[in-house]
Amino acid sequence: MFDFSFSELMVVLVVALIVIGPERLPKVARTLGHLYGRAQRYVNGVKADIARDMAIEEYRQLQQKVQAEAQALEQSVKNAAQTVDQHMQQIGADANRQLQQAQAAPPRQNPSQTADQATALPPANS
Repeated sequence: MFDFSFSELMVVLVVALIVIGPERLPKVARTLGHLYGRAQRYVNGVKADIARDMAIEEYRQLQQKVQAEAQALEQSVKNAAQTVDQHMQQIGADANRQLQQAQAAPPRQNPSQTADQATALPPANS
């Protein structure tokens, strides 16, 4: 964190020993240790809160992406269903038209069948 060499640290400890005195130095050191621990816990808590907020934001973005993809897929399925419905209606209309044409037209006979039928009929009472 801070770049202290051993010699600089020893100078600070000697000055603290002279200024504070040998009787109060252990109590001050203990108090400084507690304060340093609290500061570390506070910093770690803040880091955890920031990480949690970032994770929540990432989850929200992921959720929005998934919802957008789901909506796109749903729209695609609806479009496909509409296309199929249109094709089915067109096929049904074509089938109805062909059925109506078949019912309206007289049945066709082959010319060979009519000749065979004419020879196969018994002569009328003459």
